[in-house]
Amino acid sequence: MSPLGRQLYDELAPLHHRMEEAVARAKDQARGIDGELGVGFLGSGAGSLTQPILKLFRERCPGCEVRMRETQFQDPLGALRAGDIDMLFTCLPVAEPDLTVGPVVITEHRALAVPVGHRFAGRTSLSFEELAGETFFRVAGGAPAYWWDFHVPPRTPSGREIRRGQAVATFQELMTLVATGQGVSPVIASVETYYSRPDVVFVPVHDLPTADVALVWRTGSTGSRGDAFIRTVRDVLATNGGPASF
Repeated sequence: MSPLGRQLYDELAPLHHRMEEAVARAKDQARGIDGELGVGFLGSGAGSLTQPILKLFRERCPGCEVRMRETQFQDPLGALRAGDIDMLFTCLPVAEPDLTVGPVVITEHRALAVPVGHRFAGRTSLSFEELAGETFFRVAGGAPAYWWDFHVPPRTPSGREIRRGQAVATFQELMTLVATGQGVSPVIASVETYYSRPDVVFVPVHDLPTADVALVWRTGSTGSRGDAFIRTVRDVLATNGGPASF
């Protein structure tokens, strides 16, 4: 391609993409998509973008009922695999051959949840290396090991092992165990906004990688309702200027 051709392509490609999206949305409305769409969520789902996404989808597909279902640590992907839900907002990483990772809706910093009175409770930030003497938690059930290891690392950056104590199955169980002094846990930053409680303090951990929440679905099985929902998520992200952040 010539330099002039490349320049024209770069200038026209975004316009072409927007036209394709507009045509797809018009087809969704013309088809009268109906039925039921199951949307799962771990934690706070798509955070502040959840309501705009659902509102726009209902406007575009008024005949399609959205049913929300919470998933838990112990089996974060099971409901999606079983077909109990069609779409899932969940924390990455998800590296499963039968699942497709779609648009990222939230990018979050990380914090440490500690009980009130803990030696770190008064700190303004922490390095993960400082946590070598603490007790974290194991996960019950069938959560992928790589997924839990990302969110609750088993070692510090220098390789020092971090003890893992009791296994947890749900987020509320985790928070209760933290509050009662059974251990501490890394969490995503939005937890302080959506799950704040008076007996738990959240201290930023400045050297853990950010965590993403994305829309995930079964590979090759979205259907017209799922395709319309994916487009809606992408359009809300475009309007918002990208993923929400914490």
